[in-house]
Amino acid sequence: MKERFERHRQPWTGEELAKLKLLAGKGMALTAISKALIRSEESIKDRAKLDGIGIAKLR
Repeated sequence: MKERFERHRQPWTGEELAKLKLLAGKGMALTAISKALIRSEESIKDRAKLDGIGIAKLR
């Protein structure tokens, strides 16, 4: 059985915040940002809302 690394409720680092701002600024989708940061979509949405960062909504 393969072990999976869980990042449950880990604090955000300055590097992750900078990357979130950069990727959101480029207009990347929430799913792509989630994969790049190895965090859940909910975690990213919550942090973006807290910091006032707009995430692109794809239709």
